[in-house]
Amino acid sequence: MSGGEQEGARGGGRNPSSTTLAVDPHHPVSAPRVRTAPRSYGSRRGAGPRPCILLLLVVLVTLAGVAEGQQKRDETLQSEQKKLQQTQKRLKEEREKAAAARARETSLLAELEQIEQRLGEKQAEVGRLAARIKRTQADIATLRGEIMRLEGQRGGQEEALARRLRVMYRVHAQGGALPLILSGDDPVTRAMAVRHLASLAVLDARLIREYRGTSDRLADRKGREEGRQQELAALHAEAQTEQAEVDREAAKRRTLLARVRDERAYHERMVGELTEASRRLEAFISELQARQRRLAKVPPPKGGIEPPGVGFGNLRGRLPWPAEGRIVVPFGAQVHPRFGTRTFRNGVDIEAAEGTDVTTVYAGHVIYTGWFKGYGNLIIVDHGSDYYTLYAHIAEIEVKEGEDVRQGQRIGTVGDTASLAGPRLYFEVRYQGKPQDPAEWLRQRG
Repeated sequence: MSGGEQEGARGGGRNPSSTTLAVDPHHPVSAPRVRTAPRSYGSRRGAGPRPCILLLLVVLVTLAGVAEGQQKRDETLQSEQKKLQQTQKRLKEEREKAAAARARETSLLAELEQIEQRLGEKQAEVGRLAARIKRTQADIATLRGEIMRLEGQRGGQEEALARRLRVMYRVHAQGGALPLILSGDDPVTRAMAVRHLASLAVLDARLIREYRGTSDRLADRKGREEGRQQELAALHAEAQTEQAEVDREAAKRRTLLARVRDERAYHERMVGELTEASRRLEAFISELQARQRRLAKVPPPKGGIEPPGVGFGNLRGRLPWPAEGRIVVPFGAQVHPRFGTRTFRNGVDIEAAEGTDVTTVYAGHVIYTGWFKGYGNLIIVDHGSDYYTLYAHIAEIEVKEGEDVRQGQRIGTVGDTASLAGPRLYFEVRYQGKPQDPAEWLRQRG
């Protein structure tokens, strides 16, 4: 090898680029050198990017994991939010159901009041229908009497017309009326015959008119009777429908009262509501007292001081009874024999037949009439000197607020409105708003 070649070889080892450019590619020795240089260059350049790629892959994998984790967390959050929304929706629905149930759940006294009001309305309608039926039946009876009279009258008219027809037939069989007129030579006789025949014609015409008039009136009465009969049938059908409604409402009332009587839960609810009704009545009486004092411009009396024995206050033990009957529930504390519940009665129950007269025990001034929850139809009478009497469970109230009443005056009838035990009169005596034992005020019976 020449010195130039050696130098070139050494130079090639130091600088491959210059060697590649200088060497003939077809030279047998330089060809390996040409191949070697790119492999050496390529190996050095390829070793540089591998850590970057790995780092990039690690970053991408990490980011993918982070993204996947974030996605899972988002999905979990959405799922939890959805569950929360569903829970809130169910909670709202349950609250709405509970509110609807509370709205539907009315008090026993309110339910009893609604039933009794519907029952009273239906009974009143039945009463009105019964009155209409009675009037219609009276009209039918009157029409039948007229029909019988007209039929008898028409029968007499038919007999009179039949007689006239028989006479006319005989006259016609003899040649008619003209030969009779012309048979005599006396003009006076002929004139009398003509007048007689004219009178008969007038009589016949009147008989025919009367017969037709009677027939027309008879047809009219029969038509009116038929119309009344149809009206009566319709009234009977309507009355039966209303009576069926009465029976249904009465059955509802019996069912409710049976539950109050036989089931502890219903009984205790009713006791609580009646106690509250008693408190409301006391507050109401206090308001009435205050109003009465304002109207009379009288200052309120000192509590517990009873006026001297005058008027109502002078009749303790001598008042007449407000209704014929006997006391079945006394004044004062009561213990239920079955459930043991304790109540306090501010008045007495007087058992009496439904419709029995209710009368005032002393003269006074009616200050309230109407329905009061827990007491039904109620009447309150002011007797002066802060004495009041109360009459409850009334069927028919027959006085008005503001009316003055005398002792023994009928003010209503015994009923069972808001009563839990059938027809009876609830009676109270109050002084300065405080309940008194009525048995101590009513006269003793032998």
